[in-house]
Amino acid sequence: MVSDFQKPKESFISAFSAGVFLILLGAIFITTPGFFDKLLAFFTDFDIVKVPHWGIYLPAPANPANHTVIYSAAAHFSLVWGIFLIALLFVRIFAYSPLPKKAENFSDIIFWLGNSVLIPSFLNEKTAASTWFAYWALVITLIGVSLIVRALILAAFRPRRT
Repeated sequence: MVSDFQKPKESFISAFSAGVFLILLGAIFITTPGFFDKLLAFFTDFDIVKVPHWGIYLPAPANPANHTVIYSAAAHFSLVWGIFLIALLFVRIFAYSPLPKKAENFSDIIFWLGNSVLIPSFLNEKTAASTWFAYWALVITLIGVSLIVRALILAAFRPRRT
């Protein structure tokens, strides 16, 4: 529970974090040549595609290998955001943020840095429908891992009631 003393501090940290997030998004748009057109092409390429070996159909790019610029931008965003979250965790530790905020921050680090590794491993010039869907299966797994880590941190460091 956040005390009245901590509310302004947590509000500042949240606002600062949101600002950095928006600046990072803007930087990705500015530093990636033709990003808006490539992003538009990415979304207009979506179709209903058969998931290999499953026989079901889900939305995916019809030509997933054609969007390496988008994948690269997403990987860079994930990496830089993950690094920022590490710095933010140190701020939260030294600012005595509540345990749930620190646990959330730590699990977010795992997700974003994990995603920064998954994207170039699965989404590149060789991406096919099978690797596209494998990437998303691993993202779901990564979300599960980060939630488990958050729960373990909360369980391990929560003060015991007597």
